[in-house]
Amino acid sequence: MNVVFAVKQYIGKMIEASGPGMKVLLMDKETTSIVSMVYTQSEILQKEVYLFERIDSANRENMKHLKAICFLRPTKENVEYLIQELRRPKYSIYFIYFSNVISKSDIKSLAEADEQEVVAEVQEFYGDFIAVNPHVFSLNILGSCQGHSWDPAQLSRATQGLTALLLSLKKCPMIRYQLSSDAAKRLGECVKQMITKEYELFDFRRTEVPPLLLLLDRSDDAITPLLNQWTYQAMVHELLGINNNRIDLSRVPGISKDLREVVLSAENDEFYANNMYLNFAEIGSNIKNLMEDFQRRKPKEQQKLESIADMKAFVENYPQFKKMSGTVSKHVTVVGELSRLVSERNLLEVSEVEQELACQNDHSSALQNVRRLLQNPKVTELDATRLVMLYALHYERHSSNSLPTLMADLKTRGVSERHRKLVSAVIEYGGKRVRASDLFSPKDAVAITKQFLKGLKGVENVYTQHQPLLHETLDQLIKGKLKDSQYPYLGPSTLRDRPQDIIVFIIGGATYEEALTVYNLNRTTPGVRIVLGGTVIHNTKSFLEEVSAAGFRGRGMESSQAAARVASRR
Repeated sequence: MNVVFAVKQYIGKMIEASGPGMKVLLMDKETTSIVSMVYTQSEILQKEVYLFERIDSANRENMKHLKAICFLRPTKENVEYLIQELRRPKYSIYFIYFSNVISKSDIKSLAEADEQEVVAEVQEFYGDFIAVNPHVFSLNILGSCQGHSWDPAQLSRATQGLTALLLSLKKCPMIRYQLSSDAAKRLGECVKQMITKEYELFDFRRTEVPPLLLLLDRSDDAITPLLNQWTYQAMVHELLGINNNRIDLSRVPGISKDLREVVLSAENDEFYANNMYLNFAEIGSNIKNLMEDFQRRKPKEQQKLESIADMKAFVENYPQFKKMSGTVSKHVTVVGELSRLVSERNLLEVSEVEQELACQNDHSSALQNVRRLLQNPKVTELDATRLVMLYALHYERHSSNSLPTLMADLKTRGVSERHRKLVSAVIEYGGKRVRASDLFSPKDAVAITKQFLKGLKGVENVYTQHQPLLHETLDQLIKGKLKDSQYPYLGPSTLRDRPQDIIVFIIGGATYEEALTVYNLNRTTPGVRIVLGGTVIHNTKSFLEEVSAAGFRGRGMESSQAAARVASRR
């Protein structure tokens, strides 16, 4: 179950099917992202694809010497663009691939438009999702719900994305969903309808244990996307932002022109592939080793080229040397910027308190530490607000809850009203009233003992104590202990055996911390394969955008506190 490989295979087949000769790849906005996540431009150039064009670009030239490979989402707009294209073809021959199921009526319209008979092939290749890591995919939908219910257009996109994923992995799953989430049940029903409607496509060879699709809701764990991260991939996304594998470094002080935007892709960057799940301290020493290795090779490259053999050896090694030089400068720059932000924003101290809020239950210590950090001028507005959010989520119903005091501290600090309102918006989104699971107190005797022992021993790493709720959910699922009463099956049949192939999808977005959890479970649980997907991959900023987009604006805390005082007087 490798989603990167699945998409890569589809694109390889498309290019192969068009035969030898020069080609243009014609895409839309979304398929451009889908392709760029799994192939570099130079890799595709080697396959005789010399031009990349958008179907919606108005000023494309006529190039009758090129074959066109069209990879498009089957939307109304794209079908209309194709009809216009086929009426006045710019290329010699067209191989058309849709990233999802296309209706018979649309095929008929395209056939009617193809008066010059330039279409050689029309097929469905189900690469309708963004393959982020081999076990992680996203649909790049920010703002999937209104309140806790689906936005209809996004429900349709999520249904298409999930069914395409299932088809690309050749899985016809049983479906379980989080009972407390209407959105999860609704998506499950839509996927099931699609499987029933397209039953011929889903007629795969039966496995002994059927695959399982588990649908979850972000609002059940609003803690994970609010935490600072300390593993490479997650940290880069939290502090710099990863957008389709691209990192914008243009705001880094003194950045050179060629490093203003860099690509981090495990597919063609060995250092990143080996380090993306390691913590920040390890990355630092690995960067040092990478630099030393580079320095060792460098003098050899610059020796005098005295014989033809020397020159030949230099030319053969030069591309690797150049590639290594690019890798070194890229990672040194990225890690350097992460280091700068960590000290500038006092993130070690901030993160320690975040972890205490997420994992410990000592209210007075937590309150004291949050108040201390709110006084610290190095702590940014975003970090101050997220500390108060974590406190509000954890101690929402604590008898000594001091949220009004913290809100007053934020106001005194000059934190904008927009940020302050987001505190109550996050509680509306993922507070105790909404959550079905208990995020903060251990549930069974084993977990209570573990927490007690942890308290006695101390923690190996204070910055990475937190485990996302997903860890516990998947652990229970793998052991066959996930309660049907909280995660019912859609339809009458249930799994008798423990699941082996699991696809988890989080409505409202997944995180790289959860991707790390799944990576570790895949590594340590023989016979179990898990793929994680989300409407989007969040960092704190995008998560807060998600909350706002869902319509949780939050009340000004001042007015709600005044209302509470009036009520208490009565």
